[in-house]
Amino acid sequence: MYDWANSVYSLVITSALFPVYYQAVTTSTGGNDQVQFLGFTITNSVLYSYALSFSFLIITPLLPLLSGVADYVGNKKAFMRFFCYLGGLACMGMYFFHANTLEWGILCVILASIGYSGSLVFYDAFLPEIVSQDQFNRVSAKGYSMGYYGGVVLLVINLILIMNYTAFHFASEGDATRFSFLMVGIWWIGFAQIPLAKLPDSRKNEGKGKFLHGYEELAKVWKALSSNPDLKKYILAYFFFNMGVQTVMYMAATFGSKELALEDSKLIATVLIIQLVAAVGAHVFARVSVRIGDRPTLLGMICFWILVCFAAYLTTTEVQFYFLATAVGLVMGGIQSLSRATYSKLIPRDSIDYASYFSFFDCTFNLSIVAGTFSYGLAEHLTGSMRNGVLSIASFFVIGFILLWQVKSTLIQKANHG
Repeated sequence: MYDWANSVYSLVITSALFPVYYQAVTTSTGGNDQVQFLGFTITNSVLYSYALSFSFLIITPLLPLLSGVADYVGNKKAFMRFFCYLGGLACMGMYFFHANTLEWGILCVILASIGYSGSLVFYDAFLPEIVSQDQFNRVSAKGYSMGYYGGVVLLVINLILIMNYTAFHFASEGDATRFSFLMVGIWWIGFAQIPLAKLPDSRKNEGKGKFLHGYEELAKVWKALSSNPDLKKYILAYFFFNMGVQTVMYMAATFGSKELALEDSKLIATVLIIQLVAAVGAHVFARVSVRIGDRPTLLGMICFWILVCFAAYLTTTEVQFYFLATAVGLVMGGIQSLSRATYSKLIPRDSIDYASYFSFFDCTFNLSIVAGTFSYGLAEHLTGSMRNGVLSIASFFVIGFILLWQVKSTLIQKANHG
């Protein structure tokens, strides 16, 4: 249910409505995409890429400490609640973003991103505590699917409001769109009350020096990674292939708008296609992994992503973009859910500090977004074309494939017929 709650941020804010709205309010009637931000002139899409990079750069150094503290005092839910509320309130704050309040809009983008990624480290850490290892893939896939479905439900409601804005007494489509951002925050915080009420309280360690203990937990996990070659290689492989996955998620709508000049309605329809196909893909690849193993399934999906990147570079028509979106959706849900479940299997079974282990996973997740979105924005900034960024994404997948190939653990290599 937390996937159901927070995935509206991923869909409405990062993928569908906000990028389209942002592009509209920061582009002049003459098509000029240069904006003034804190006294600097910069391309609007480059600013958006850099803002996302900055948000993940802020939260990443904090997560290992916070997760260690959460494990020690047994209050993962309190940290999860704080970041959930921060993200939800930031989405509500986007209601006040328009052409004359660019700095406020970027601030809300940064805070919402921090809230989203900050809450995930504590949410993900509950997985090994509430289900057995043989259920990791199924439950992880179900969570992602619930997220996709929840996001689509709210997006459809938002689209009804926007397309019929006069019937709902909005002055313009822009006002209805900004109201949608308000609804995202309400939905996120509202439905989060279900998991916050039902998830178990963690075991609590008594004693002093909680913050120091957080650093000690971080050091212990780092030492464990150093003595566990498979886990270390998997984390590194995940860093690279997730750079590609997340950059595609964050920048797909902007690519369609700037490179193919697609209408807003068609861009949103494309995002809906991706979400619906991704929900199916998460279940399909969960079943495939049971039959052939997690590692072979991930390797196959990475190869598919490489082909998608080269296809995106060559895409020039609307129909091609729709086919590309369908292909992206198919492997997007599968690779995200299986990545999380695979990592859970590689965590030593005698460990109880799951939040500290998952802080490494989520730090890797966040740093990969920093590197991916920054590289993508930099490629456009230097060359003037977003297509060149697509080729850099393909190289990330190639490196990820090579590193994952070296992970030999039987826990993720063989089929599970249990």
